[in-house]
Amino acid sequence: MVMINLAYLLASVCFILGLKGLTHPRTAVRGNTLGAVGMLIAVVVTLFDHAILSYELILVGLVVGAAIGAVLALRIQMTAMPQMVALLNGFGGAASMLVAGAALLEMLVIDPAAVQSAQFTIATAAAGLIGSITFWGSLVAFGKLQGYTLELHLKGQKFINAILLIVAVALGGWLVFDPSMTNIYWGLLAVAALLGVLLVLPIGGADMPVVIALLNSYSGLAAAATGFVLNNNALIITGSLVGASGVILTNIMCKAMNRSLTNVLFGVWVPSESVESADDVYAGKVKASTAEELAMLLEGAQRVVIVPGYGMAVAQAQHAVRDLVELLEDRGVEVEFAIHPVAGRMPGHMNVLLAEVDVPYEKLKEMDEINPTFAQADIAIVIGANDVVNPVARTNPSSPIAGMPILNVDKARSVIVIKRSLSPGFAGIPNPLFAADNTLMFFSDAKKGTLDLVNALKEV
Repeated sequence: MVMINLAYLLASVCFILGLKGLTHPRTAVRGNTLGAVGMLIAVVVTLFDHAILSYELILVGLVVGAAIGAVLALRIQMTAMPQMVALLNGFGGAASMLVAGAALLEMLVIDPAAVQSAQFTIATAAAGLIGSITFWGSLVAFGKLQGYTLELHLKGQKFINAILLIVAVALGGWLVFDPSMTNIYWGLLAVAALLGVLLVLPIGGADMPVVIALLNSYSGLAAAATGFVLNNNALIITGSLVGASGVILTNIMCKAMNRSLTNVLFGVWVPSESVESADDVYAGKVKASTAEELAMLLEGAQRVVIVPGYGMAVAQAQHAVRDLVELLEDRGVEVEFAIHPVAGRMPGHMNVLLAEVDVPYEKLKEMDEINPTFAQADIAIVIGANDVVNPVARTNPSSPIAGMPILNVDKARSVIVIKRSLSPGFAGIPNPLFAADNTLMFFSDAKKGTLDLVNALKEV
């Protein structure tokens, strides 16, 4: 037993060092490898720690799971990585609730006395509740990220969710006092499933980065609870690490949006009556341009900052953006990227897309680093971003996005915005940047517009 725990401790050290390595691109591969080694140690030790196992079934599961994982990893595009993360979070929650349920059934057969343990019953109820919410909530998040129309606002929805949570906790308490009633566990899973669906359904797509981070935390907490069910120290430590890191990331994303977690989960951005209308902001002020005109403007630039957003991800324009960068750099232009923490649909979404096309990480600048330098930029090119570059966040305290940290694009000497229309972002408010004196609008799909700009620049 001592050797088993020492091996689990070694695996935990690998997990912690792996997380530390993932904090920087230069050490990310090493960190990922350390995490994989830690998991290998934990799995092997767990197998040797149990004398009675069906290795045939384990092998079948390993082969099937590896095959599915390999196919998904090879076929999923980088633009669909948020959906992949949502599914992985969900599968983690599903595994926890099913393993806890299986452990409950097993203990009732082979050791009914052990089922009366408070640790076992409380952990089983917690794993079932959190795991079911995570699984079904993640499926809804996947649907939203995939572009399905999944948004539902019921009257009294907060009250309904509160009732469902109370019922789920009551069922968990009942299970603790009478664990022989296995139907209670499945009822708990059903109520938690409905709660998970209703919690995520009303949340808008722009809040998905926060939701994904939170569901990731939930999956870790469910795994930790399952560790207490199985008395597995490695699972407890791993789940705790995932749960804690998910909470930290969720907090970071909320701060980046200047919103509280409760506001994300239960509130929706709505335009304030004091916010100017689109006609007041745009009428007679918007200056549309062409690829040829913008190419001539770029011809004289020395420093360009590109601001990618959700539109770039939807149009899968990252390859075209890379071509634009290479073309500008061949002409001696300094090019950098300004990355907002909540740009896209998941934390680091823009980083992942740009890494896919081999844009050097050194060119990607975080908001706090790039903001003081926008005034020295000859041109800022906004590709599919909206709310994260809306100066109203700084100027109008009654705005729905008041106080939200934004990229100071408006301070650049000239601004080019590639966008299909003047439609608002998730906040539902017009963006004065589009009508600013130093802004030129290029109305086009992000991919087509960028390609047109590349072709025009080649002819200048």
